[in-house]
Amino acid sequence: MEMKFGIIVVPRSGHEWVRAVRDAERQGYRTALLPDTLYTPSPFPALAAAAAVTSTLRLRPNVLAVPLRHTGALVREVAALQLLSDGRFELGVGAGRPDAAAEAEKLGMAWGSAAQRRNQLLDAVAAVREQVDPAPEIVVAASGARMLAAAANIADRILLAATPQATVTELAEMVRIVRDNTDRDIRFTHQLVGLGDRLPHFLGARLGLTAAGLQQAGAAGLLDPATAVAVLDDRREKYGIDEVIVPAELAPDFAPVLAHFHRPD
Repeated sequence: MEMKFGIIVVPRSGHEWVRAVRDAERQGYRTALLPDTLYTPSPFPALAAAAAVTSTLRLRPNVLAVPLRHTGALVREVAALQLLSDGRFELGVGAGRPDAAAEAEKLGMAWGSAAQRRNQLLDAVAAVREQVDPAPEIVVAASGARMLAAAANIADRILLAATPQATVTELAEMVRIVRDNTDRDIRFTHQLVGLGDRLPHFLGARLGLTAAGLQQAGAAGLLDPATAVAVLDDRREKYGIDEVIVPAELAPDFAPVLAHFHRPD
């Protein structure tokens, strides 16, 4: 089971975006990921631009909030990205962040109950699989037990959408719920929240988190550079977590870990 790495990059300009995705491809990242929020650029045109200037890098929104789009429009955009990327598009999708109701209101979209949004996600994934050829890999973000159980039956991969403070024990429980609800060989993704004493700016500025606090909480997403390789290998073997998402701010510090996994045999 090969270890895979994705990098979250947000465009600041067209020139910077081209440079960033080309650098990610050159450095050995498998996938470039772009958030889907109203304060970041729309992922579909940005990922289409990335497809035009790369050849192997895979492209994924992280993650599309289903309640913010009509299913028909989603299918059309996914089909376009699959075409323009020569099949390198991956559909990262979720039922919406807890704080995204205000974004839905701004877009004039209904924000239903948790159950209604789960059903929207199931319907959207079914429509993409039926109408897009080839269908992209489906990566479902899930955290609660009901969403994890639903994702177990529709996802190719599950993003363990845990809180930044989530422990390894909590990740293991999320994996258990998925495995208890399917006999399919589901693989898992987890996002890095810090490396040593470095955190992405938004975790401190917007959420008030610190590396010391996360370390005290036993946060699984905070890695020690000295043990990161061994820890990632262990989680891959025990839990099937074979993809790690790295925020671009942490990429320079993460480079030695990435290089280890891409060294020649």
